[in-house]
This record gives sequence, C-alpha cells and structure tokens, in this order.
Amino acid sequence: MASIDVLDLTGKTVGTFDLADEVFGGVNEDLLWEAVKHYRASERSGTHKTKGRSEVSGSGKKLWRQKGTGRARVGSIRTPLWRHGGTVHGPQPRSYAYAFPKKKLLGALRSALASKYEAGKLFVVENFELTDTKTKTMRKALDAIKADGTAVLVDAGDNMNLHLSARNLKGVELLKGFEVHPYHLLRYDAAVFSRSSLERLQDSLKASAPKRKAEVA
Repeated sequence: MASIDVLDLTGKTVGTFDLADEVFGGVNEDLLWEAVKHYRASERSGTHKTKGRSEVSGSGKKLWRQKGTGRARVGSIRTPLWRHGGTVHGPQPRSYAYAFPKKKLLGALRSALASKYEAGKLFVVENFELTDTKTKTMRKALDAIKADGTAVLVDAGDNMNLHLSARNLKGVELLKGFEVHPYHLLRYDAAVFSRSSLERLQDSLKASAPKRKAEVA
C-alpha cells in the first residue's frame, strides 16, 4: 500500500496518508476518455436553432398564377428552394446529455486519482483552516505546498474562509468531496485535498471497487 505526505498550509509535512490499492492501483485511459466525453456533452447548451419555412419572414401569398406565365410554379416565397427561405432539417434546440453507468464513472474517478498521484500532482493537506479571507494568503499556501499552475481544491464541508480566499484566484476551483468528477482532476494541473475529504472519497471508491480474482478465490 502506497502512502502520501500530509502537509500543512506552510508546506511542512505533518503526517502520512495511506492510499488504497483498490483506488490507486492503475489508470484506465479509455474509461477516462469516456467520462470526460460524457461530462462535456452534458455541459453543452444545445441552443442552436435554424428557422423553418413557417418561421422565416415573408408573405404566404402565391407569387403568380399556377399556369400560363411560362415560369415554374411556386406557392410561397418562404420555400427552402428560395434565397432567405426556410432551412430543411436544420439543427434544433436539444440536450446532448446521455446516461452514463455509475460503475464506469466511479472507475474513471479511481483512474483520475491514480493518474494525478503518478504525475506527482496530488497533494493532501491536514485542513484548509485559514485565519483570514485574503487571496494573497491562499496563493501563498498553494505555493508553499508546490501546487503550481491551475489547481482544484477539495474540502469535506463548508469553509467560508476558504471560499472567500480562493474565489478570485485565476485557474483555481473549489469543490466539495461529492462534487469531484474525473473531468475536474484532468482539467487542472494540481489536485489539493483535505485529509478528511480524501479519506471519505477513498472509502466510497474502495467500497465500490470490483473485487480481485484472488480475493474471490
């Protein structure tokens, strides 16, 4: 079983955290791709819209009589065959969201955590207890634990000081433990968890992990 150092907000090591093999055992890149694709599909607004012949402007009056003019017969200026006419089979508002199996999502989350750990971009802090609500203080804390670049911060509960300190930091997003998605872990350079949030997340992922053949036997 691997372990990771637990830091305080000054970058000092204050303990260790054991990482479960069931959660940090390996990376399934195909599963990660599927999870990110599903997440981004659900984020699409789907507000694209083209106008049909009943929606474009123009009179519905027949332009000329049916026979005797020598011209092709036409019933409306709004026909799709004419310029400024309606669009046939154009895109309409829709939802791009689709169902994604929960087991696959949890498996992708395990892979995302393992990927962050292997890359050395997974950080665990004892807690996010801040004495003030200054953005400068939060930035200093992230620099102290070597969380360079963009980062996602994960805490177990409501922490108003953390929220106020991190909300103006560019490239930093604050989430609760139950909100973490593989997309978040892959989008940001670093993932910073409080000990309690990672412990809860690991326990839930460990409980849902498939049993190994050796254990079944």
